[in-house]
Amino acid sequence: MSLLLVPGYMADDTLWDDLRDRLAPFGPLVHADLRHDSTLEDMARRVLRDAPPGFILVGFSMGGYVAREIVRQAPGRVRALVLIATSTRPDSPALRHSKARVAQAAPSVSFAGLSRVAIATSLHPKDSANEALIERVRMMGVRLGGEAFRNQSLLERPGDLHLLEPIRCPTLVVAAGHDRLRSIEESQELHRGIAGSEFAVIEDSGHMIPIEAPAQLGDVLAPWLERQAGR
Repeated sequence: MSLLLVPGYMADDTLWDDLRDRLAPFGPLVHADLRHDSTLEDMARRVLRDAPPGFILVGFSMGGYVAREIVRQAPGRVRALVLIATSTRPDSPALRHSKARVAQAAPSVSFAGLSRVAIATSLHPKDSANEALIERVRMMGVRLGGEAFRNQSLLERPGDLHLLEPIRCPTLVVAAGHDRLRSIEESQELHRGIAGSEFAVIEDSGHMIPIEAPAQLGDVLAPWLERQAGR
């Protein structure tokens, strides 16, 4: 069984680097490509086109929205679902305003990665001045480039709390204890909305759990994935 890994906003495959050894025993790691599309539906269709017939689906942050759309489009192909530091809520008015500014910018404007302030906000307060972590996140955006930045910034997330009930596959929802972008309450809404789902909190992490707390995340994922493999 393959693990299909869906990254977050302006994150690339290296988001998962520190988890590769923990995840590899559960099957080949397949990476979703979210660079080219600007709707959840189109992103999910592209991922499904290139994905194996069946897989365990892992979605981080924005990738959690895409992952749930993948389940809606192809429920029979998703054996289990992991949702990390994500939400079911719609975009806030402030975020919609920010996206409108991106839409008005010229596509040719040079892109040098996410701003230092934006990245620092995504980290645990204790890491807000950790230059190595900040640069690691920034370089993911640089590698993805300006076209991906524009596409992902224009993505509409209308909220899907009312669409969670049909999700029937085994599901694990993971939250961060110090996430300044997605609250524990948002993760709990997902947990309550997906019948039979399990819930875990990585206490000493900000939003970027896979790079801030990979060991702790691995300790949560590995036994859960082992249980899925035994079903």
